[in-house]
Amino acid sequence: MTSWDLLYNVLRANFDGGGSREYCPLPFAREEGQTAEGEARYEVDRIVVGVERHGDGMQVKFHKHDDHDTIQSVHADLVIAADGASSSVRDLYEPTERKYAGYVAWRGTVNERLLSEQHPSAAEAFVEKFTFFHAANLQILSYVIPGAKGTLKQGERLVNWVWYCNYAAGSEQWRDLMTDVNGKLNTTTLHAGKMRPEVWQQQKDYARRVLPPQFADLVCETKEPFVQAITDSISNENIFADGKVLAVGDAVAGFRPHTAASTSQAAYHALLLEKVFKNDMSWGEWQDEVLNYARRMQKSGVEMGDRSQFGKHPLA
Repeated sequence: MTSWDLLYNVLRANFDGGGSREYCPLPFAREEGQTAEGEARYEVDRIVVGVERHGDGMQVKFHKHDDHDTIQSVHADLVIAADGASSSVRDLYEPTERKYAGYVAWRGTVNERLLSEQHPSAAEAFVEKFTFFHAANLQILSYVIPGAKGTLKQGERLVNWVWYCNYAAGSEQWRDLMTDVNGKLNTTTLHAGKMRPEVWQQQKDYARRVLPPQFADLVCETKEPFVQAITDSISNENIFADGKVLAVGDAVAGFRPHTAASTSQAAYHALLLEKVFKNDMSWGEWQDEVLNYARRMQKSGVEMGDRSQFGKHPLA
């Protein structure tokens, strides 16, 4: 269990020397962007708009997020699409539906020390524990993750919670939840800081009515919650353009959070790719392993979620 900011900064340090030095030292001495294998460059805020065959490789076209008129391009021997469950690169070759599952995950964090000082019974229930509460049509869970700058120091960590609640697709309740402070209707994620105050107050009131007091205290102490719509997506293929374009991670399959497997899937794909590049595995074997793993985990996530939220047992 970790935090996304710590994971991101550790990976950036290893990839191109980027990220914040406050999270971890560089793994080895080198110039910015230089690795033992060559140059590594991480460009943020880019949107890919096209991938086309160009000679022996591929040409990737993109623009900056705030400049749609200036199209840039880069030549690549191999394009690896790691752009998530809504992958635009994958959809150029294998359009894949991202289907809403009928419920969302409310998420948030509370400082460990604040919880200990103001709600000691909640701290006792959650710190150094992986705590669940189940009821009809809802599940909430909690665990501790690193705090600011990746600290693991006791008292400075964060208590993270995830609360699954049902909202029918397209319903008035769902639209009300996913409409942000600017009046924009979001379909997959309502980001931290974008929730309308009246919606958050309604959810806190609901927490006091249906959750154990420890979980209710944890939810109500959260300052900036966010919401993730739970979706299912899985691609039938993950090798395109005669092997010049690959889909990896969530671009292959977007798992439900119950599996806690999305980051593991991406890492697994990377480790398997190393085997291919070292000729220890064929491309066909790589694709079979990636797709078979995706199907198994996808099925498992659907079963866990449907059992939790809708009472559908897979063996019933």
